[in-house]
Amino acid sequence: MYDPAQLRTFLAVAQTLSFTQAARRLGVRQSTVSQHVRRLEAATGRQLFARDTHRVALTEDGEAMLGFARTILGAHERATAFFSGTRLSGRLRFGASEDFVLTRLPEILEAFRTDHPEVELELTVELSGTLHRQLAAGRLDLVLAKRRTDDTHGELVWRDALVWIGAPRLRIDPDRPVPLILFPRPGITRARALEVLEEHGRSWRVACTSTSLSGLVAAARAGLGVMAHTRGLVPPGLTALPAPARAGLPELGDVDFVLLHDRRRTSSQPAADALAAAILAGGDRLHRGFTGRGGTG
Repeated sequence: MYDPAQLRTFLAVAQTLSFTQAARRLGVRQSTVSQHVRRLEAATGRQLFARDTHRVALTEDGEAMLGFARTILGAHERATAFFSGTRLSGRLRFGASEDFVLTRLPEILEAFRTDHPEVELELTVELSGTLHRQLAAGRLDLVLAKRRTDDTHGELVWRDALVWIGAPRLRIDPDRPVPLILFPRPGITRARALEVLEEHGRSWRVACTSTSLSGLVAAARAGLGVMAHTRGLVPPGLTALPAPARAGLPELGDVDFVLLHDRRRTSSQPAADALAAAILAGGDRLHRGFTGRGGTG
């Protein structure tokens, strides 16, 4: 029998690929995270992470453990809720960025609704910047969105690299303005793309602007231009540009995906905490297992 605490620690490390970030998420010491991972590896008799002083990566056995860990923890949480007699209820206003339109977030939400049928779940899909504002204004209880890596607000779900993506046959002329496909303000990836281009003196023009992820993907598939996009969420029919430096496209850096709570509304907090736990437990499904690998916003 695998220890649920060790499995939660394993998932936190798998999603952040950092023992330090996992410790912050779980509110424990880094030594505790290392101890949990060692004990789980001893229990399985397999190495779950390949790690050195510079990086952490899942092994093949670690990838296999992801599914088992989610299943075991899901069953454990459902059994605990059933036998404790606690039933969540009330209204929960949840905001998710456009990034998750094509991911398996609906599967996580469906499972949450099944486990907590008395919770009235209200979903808002918007740009990350807009969701941050709505949360601050008290119009949302829980948000799953992006933030800049130099920001400290929210609970880290995972960190990913931003890359330039486009149609497979797209070629960018380094001597002409970069044709950009963008969300409108206050899109976080939009702001980052324009910042790095300005910093490197690279000229650009707007080829397409849309509030809809589907609209941007359609424009990119048609070869109208490039998008700044998270590496792990590339939509079908698009690809990261090979050798972007040759086209005069600078590196974009990383972006964080985080959960943010509005703790002022105590009536919704138990349901918000339960949904946040479900998202954290299934974070690798959002990042790795897509219905078509989608989005940025």
